[in-house]
Amino acid sequence: MSKLISLVAPFYNEAGNVAEFFRRVAALAATLPQYRFEVIAVNDGSRDSTLAELEQACQRYPGVHVVDLSRNFGKEAALTAGLDRASGAAVVPIDSDLQHPPELVAEMLTQWEKGAEVVLARRSDRDTDSALQRLSANFFYRLQNRISNVHVPPDVGDFRLMDQAVVTALRQLPENHRFMKGLFAWVGFRTVTINYQPSPRVAGVSSFNFWKLWNFALEGITSFSTAPLRIWTYVGLVTSVCAILYASAIVIKTLLHGVDVPGYASLMVGAMFLGGIQLIGIGVLGEYVGRIYHEVKRRPVYLVRAEYRSGEPAAE
Repeated sequence: MSKLISLVAPFYNEAGNVAEFFRRVAALAATLPQYRFEVIAVNDGSRDSTLAELEQACQRYPGVHVVDLSRNFGKEAALTAGLDRASGAAVVPIDSDLQHPPELVAEMLTQWEKGAEVVLARRSDRDTDSALQRLSANFFYRLQNRISNVHVPPDVGDFRLMDQAVVTALRQLPENHRFMKGLFAWVGFRTVTINYQPSPRVAGVSSFNFWKLWNFALEGITSFSTAPLRIWTYVGLVTSVCAILYASAIVIKTLLHGVDVPGYASLMVGAMFLGGIQLIGIGVLGEYVGRIYHEVKRRPVYLVRAEYRSGEPAAE
């Protein structure tokens, strides 16, 4: 029998991209008759007509599995929902805005058939991003790989092919706060990389802004490294040594030249400096405590309102 390939596509306010996405996936499937394709389309609480468009695609195309989440849980949760339902011999997470070209899946399958268990799609450039996005992305990857023992490949997003064995391993990871790029890298397996040219969005605008990207970066750093905690241990040590040296200098100066009235400005600067360091340290500690707080509650990563497949009645 032909091998089943699962495409996992999160959708959030992507009504303008649904029809073109499924048209191109259908065209891809027509060029690869040796495979069967299923598309697991996860509606992540869209507020536009995305769900209605997915219902139409489900009726028009075979192998479509729509998962409608109860609200917007975020892309990482939507990816998890799709991977939990992916039964193909190979699984490909792919963006629904078509910046990830579906046609590249054919080359991924070629590498998979040669023995690769993971085929990464690496962006050959970031021309579709703003200068700030390019700068922040480069900084994040450098910092993440410097302080973490898990190497996250630069310029590689969620677009990749994974053997079912890799997906099975991912399902064993129990954390609720999921930084998928890090989890993909953590499980390992035999990996090859191919390059691709990202395409402009067909319709709509990205839901990621600077604040979301900043929080996403914090999620990645705190998920796979305790270096920020250790750094503040050394900051405290250096500050203490400086304080001891300064106190020694004051004692020596007092013994040699008598008592000098200290300045109000220097006291305020010192107090504010030390207070700022303490607050930053507490903030770093709070990030990790917050992660523990969310994990110990063991809430599900996502909740499903309804799901249905091609050939079945649409969900009420």
